[in-house]
Amino acid sequence: MVTITVQPELAIERILTLEIVRVTERAAVASARLRGHGKDKASDQAAVDAMRRELNKLPIDGTVVIGEGEIDEAPMLFIGEKVGNKRGPKVDIAVDPLEGTTLCAKNMPGAIATIAIANEGTLLHAPDCYMQKIAIGPGYPKGVVDLDAPPEENILNLAKAKGVKPSEITAIMLDRPRHADLIASVRKTGAAISLISDGDIAGVIHCADPKTGIDIYLGIGGAPEGVLAAAALRCIGGQMQARLIIDTEELRERTLHMGIKDPKKKYEIEDMVRGDCLFAATGVTSGPMLDGVRFGKNVIETDTVVMRSVTGTVRRVRAEHREFAKFHLD
Repeated sequence: MVTITVQPELAIERILTLEIVRVTERAAVASARLRGHGKDKASDQAAVDAMRRELNKLPIDGTVVIGEGEIDEAPMLFIGEKVGNKRGPKVDIAVDPLEGTTLCAKNMPGAIATIAIANEGTLLHAPDCYMQKIAIGPGYPKGVVDLDAPPEENILNLAKAKGVKPSEITAIMLDRPRHADLIASVRKTGAAISLISDGDIAGVIHCADPKTGIDIYLGIGGAPEGVLAAAALRCIGGQMQARLIIDTEELRERTLHMGIKDPKKKYEIEDMVRGDCLFAATGVTSGPMLDGVRFGKNVIETDTVVMRSVTGTVRRVRAEHREFAKFHLD
């Protein structure tokens, strides 16, 4: 007879790997009920409410460090909110209950519910502001791209490292007027651009998935989404650099209050997510990364990816929920 002893903290982490799947599943199902109804705020609120309920069932003593605004903006999952049943480890939590509210409201591809959990004090505490980002997938030498280098230089260096012509590189970025010069610079190299209307967490993750054909993420998006994307890349590999865009006195005060002393700091993945972390995302509407929620007569189907950095494990969880269908998440 062989007896296997598992360290308590490891057992807790393994349990959480599966438990957080329920958190994103519930948020995805709740928001998916409003797909195509044109109600972006209502679908976001449905995801928030469902995610909060499930988080408060988890065996954790958690603090939301990346959320949807400050404490005065509740009932969103706000920065500083305490969640969990307090019967487990102290953890930092980053959430985007519905990334792609417009995508959900218009029933367009790519809306997801996401969460990242890490040990207390290991996630970057960032305000809800803009962030400049650059990201590539795994397998490249360190420093092949740099946030402060011209876009043309990054494309050429990446193409050289990949062993292809620049015309075989595809960049992804948000379709925003602020990216007009960036788009022109990238296209000048011969590289292609995939423009997305929303969803820059998924956009960064696409760089690490060869099946998407995406090589590099460039541009300005949300800081909360940046930290969540960094958590995913920490699990599956890749490089990412980012810098907060602190352009008002109010933001300067908020970042200082959060412990950020250098507002111009260039962050690597390790600066945004230190140590072990878990990341999960469930599809709301079908997209390149995940299938959306499917409602059947007596069953609801969900598609989730869950990752853990310390092991590099990536699980795909396709689930059938008969209780969801029976009780309608009430």
